[in-house]
Amino acid sequence: MADAVAPRRFLLLYALAWAGAAIAYVPFLTILLPVKVEGLAGTSVGVDWLAWLSFGGAMAASAGHLLFGWLSDLSGRRRPWIAAGLLLSCLLLLAMGQANSLDMLLVLIVAWQLALNMMMAPLAALAGDHVPDDQKGLLGGLLAFAPGLGALSGALVTWPDLMSPQGRLALVAALVAGTVLPILLLPLPGRTDPAPLAKPAPPLHPAATVRRMWLARLALQIAEATLFAYLYFWFVAVDADMTDNRVAGVFAAALVVSAPVTLAAGRWADRHGQPFRPLVLAALGAFVGLVAMALAQGLVAAAAAFALFSLASAVFLALHSAQTLRVLPRPDRRGRDLGLFNLTNTIPSLIMPWITVGLVPRFGFSGLFAALAVLCLTSALVLASLSRRD
Repeated sequence: MADAVAPRRFLLLYALAWAGAAIAYVPFLTILLPVKVEGLAGTSVGVDWLAWLSFGGAMAASAGHLLFGWLSDLSGRRRPWIAAGLLLSCLLLLAMGQANSLDMLLVLIVAWQLALNMMMAPLAALAGDHVPDDQKGLLGGLLAFAPGLGALSGALVTWPDLMSPQGRLALVAALVAGTVLPILLLPLPGRTDPAPLAKPAPPLHPAATVRRMWLARLALQIAEATLFAYLYFWFVAVDADMTDNRVAGVFAAALVVSAPVTLAAGRWADRHGQPFRPLVLAALGAFVGLVAMALAQGLVAAAAAFALFSLASAVFLALHSAQTLRVLPRPDRRGRDLGLFNLTNTIPSLIMPWITVGLVPRFGFSGLFAALAVLCLTSALVLASLSRRD
């Protein structure tokens, strides 16, 4: 690998672009889409339709990430794909406001997810092309700010009486364009792999290392997806006076704290040449948080335990995204391989309902959290051998 150093300006603008990707989907999927579905179908039917829209969109996202990452590998260029995906996804987002039937909305959701991942897949691979290994911890820390900015954008576009539903979609599109365009205009630093992008290259890391990274993320993602899907119900079971706003407040606070913690952990990993050690510690932190949730009595203990899990899992996922670029086997197939890693974001949605249905009726939420804690511990153990070889 070349000894080139990615300029700080490139890292900051890349992190801004990645935040733009979060702005593209967080407000829409969490707030604007449910409101649109409710307006077309009503609350009772809308819940079922929202599930189908989410499922169809997730499948399209997985396929699109893999396809367009691979195509950007074959073409040897990333930024034309990013630009095309940015344009198409913004136009399709605006078209959502004009959908007058649920069938039309489903078609638009699938097309939008494909276009969005036409942007996101090459964007993810771009960091691997231009950020050397000894800066990937810093990169992971900067990426940790993206979820928070996505959440803040949701608060902005839903500000009471600020604008119409169509205006909200237009504002989201404008924010995405404003955050992603700079990385398309900035001169790129030198490549970390000097060989041409489309030229076959031998694997840089053993297949076992790649499998461990994939399995570790999948295990923790299953725990996170399951927990967040049923978090509100658990809090209400702990304290009947708990509201959705207070649950959101605890989650937002943990998310805000996680960004500087991730940045500090990533920079420590770079300075000490130990890229996997913070991942192991973060997975262990998530394990401890879930054990504490299983044992929690009272709202204060429950909120503290959840805050620990949320903080640890956020640190893990941001740093893992950056360090994954370190272990991908072939520089000329980064986009394709990142598409395979992206499956860890959708597979949990298929597994989560069965875990919950199988455990909660018999063992309650404590049993569910104990099982999820085992998954987080498994993630830590899977990565422990990599940490010892740092």
